[in-house]
Amino acid sequence: MRHPHSLEPYSPVHALLHGEPLVEIPDVMAHQAEAPNPRAEAAIAIGIRSVLFLPLRRDSLLLGLISAGRKEARPFLGKEIALLQNFATQAVIAMENARLLSETREALEQQTATAGVLQVINSSPGELTPVFDAILEEAHKLCGVTHGGLVLREGEIFRAVATHSYSGPFAEQLRQGYRGADNPITRALIDGERFLHISDLAQIDHPMVQASVENAGVRTGLYIPLRKDGALLGMISSCRTEIRPFTDKEIALLQNFAAQAVIAMENARLLTETREALEQQTATAEVLQVINSSPGDLTPVFDAMLEKATRLCDAACGVLRIWDGEHFHIGAVHGEPRFSDWLRQRGPSRPPADDPLGRIIKGEGVVHFADAPDDAGYVASPAFRQAVEVSGMRSGITVPLRKDDALLGAITVYQQEVRPFSEKQIALLQNFAAQAVIAMENARLLTETREALGQQTATAEVLGVINSSPGDLAPVFDAILEKTHTLCGATLGSLFLIDGKLLRAAATHGYPEDLAQRWREGFVVPARLLDDSIRWVHNPDLTLVDTPTARAVSGRGGVRTSLMLPLRKDGRLLGAISCNRQEVRLSDKQIALPSIRFDGDLWDKAADPKFCEVAPAITADAMSPSRYSRATVVRRLR
Repeated sequence: MRHPHSLEPYSPVHALLHGEPLVEIPDVMAHQAEAPNPRAEAAIAIGIRSVLFLPLRRDSLLLGLISAGRKEARPFLGKEIALLQNFATQAVIAMENARLLSETREALEQQTATAGVLQVINSSPGELTPVFDAILEEAHKLCGVTHGGLVLREGEIFRAVATHSYSGPFAEQLRQGYRGADNPITRALIDGERFLHISDLAQIDHPMVQASVENAGVRTGLYIPLRKDGALLGMISSCRTEIRPFTDKEIALLQNFAAQAVIAMENARLLTETREALEQQTATAEVLQVINSSPGDLTPVFDAMLEKATRLCDAACGVLRIWDGEHFHIGAVHGEPRFSDWLRQRGPSRPPADDPLGRIIKGEGVVHFADAPDDAGYVASPAFRQAVEVSGMRSGITVPLRKDDALLGAITVYQQEVRPFSEKQIALLQNFAAQAVIAMENARLLTETREALGQQTATAEVLGVINSSPGDLAPVFDAILEKTHTLCGATLGSLFLIDGKLLRAAATHGYPEDLAQRWREGFVVPARLLDDSIRWVHNPDLTLVDTPTARAVSGRGGVRTSLMLPLRKDGRLLGAISCNRQEVRLSDKQIALPSIRFDGDLWDKAADPKFCEVAPAITADAMSPSRYSRATVVRRLR
């Protein structure tokens, strides 16, 4: 009787199921002779002759029955039937009370569990691990689950971030992750199933599923997806060690916990984005503060900017480089001291075309390599290969610093593990690159403003000397020479006046007395100055010029870079100003400063051998526009 059994057609219970108010068999033996029934034979075997069946109903729903049997063939009286019906009603009331009490307890347990999970969410803002652990514990406790996990989707990989009762190699395998498309369980969820319910996991032919059966002994499994706006974020897996399918109520309960997990993930995402936005705004404000406090000084700006960019991108190291048209120079390095030392010792560099920096030179907007040894530049560029070996870089991004399509430099950050940067991190680095360009432009404008102010001040001071010394040229020449050298960073020089065929120094600056006296005694006017097409004579390195005057200036005066500008009036040569440096350092901007008039473009004059007298190593042929770019010609002229 206690063993579950199906109902035979036309049995007494079958009649109750179809709405009969009661079924009475006055004589079981006679009924058996008409309609044989195995259960009737069992009743006869223990001596039952008369039997009555009364239904237990609630709202027309059959919940069970009461059966009463006698050992003699004696029908039940109406009073006896009514009494049994009363007991049937009491049984239904007791069952309903038990159901309501059970549902109340279950609802209370669910509410308590939900409150507990919400409390963990509130006490751990942005931290998902304790939330996932609490969800698993409560869900499995209420649903009688022995093993399970909360798994998140990372692209094609599903990875367990919390497990329940799993241990050993299988638990580690879950944490390491597996391809979702290859697993029949996750494949179904990817394809949009509301949930996946497997009565016996041992019947699923897949290595991961079989590993769970063998290592944990699980049999029945339920898999609830975590979804946000239709996108699959992961799943909750719940398994039992016996074959016992989950009820609809248990499935609904686990779906509720899955919804809580999604809410926690969304809250964490929003909180993380808010924190990141605040960190970015704070970093931007701090960089702007450095820019404001260091007008014209880019070193602290680059250092602060690179530190913020490296930290916010969660990178191990960052490098900010400045491009001069031919080479990259180190502007700032953050992290990895050994790599920093190597970069600075290496000095300026021009990378090959396939190098990440070379690709930036060619015009690419962002160069992102997932694993440096697999990048084409690793093979093509020995310098990049050595940088990878010195720094240990694996994943990296390089973004350019550009102003009106002109390349000013680049910022590179990298990881020492294979962990590609996100779109958000790339956008963040581009924002810092834009700030660097703004700082460089501000410094340029400030420098030009200072230079212009310095020139105006110097001009005003010279005019003041002229006004205060009418007819007396000596103090005027001294003032002109002093201001010219100050603005151009020159250490030695003279102002010469023409005297027949000689140039005699009317003022000198910085020379030893014997050499100054020699300039005062005069020397033959160089033929080049007599040519009115010559704007100036510029020797980048005087030690390469083999003439008596050059040897005297470079030897006794220690001059390396020399510049001489003619003084002319209506095409007539009046004299010249010489500005000299004791190191090789060139600048076309400072050539223009002492000139009374400077018109014409370097490019227009580049092919004219008379435009500029330079060291013999740089010839007119080397300056030809047909052979070199404008940038190359201008650089060589400088």
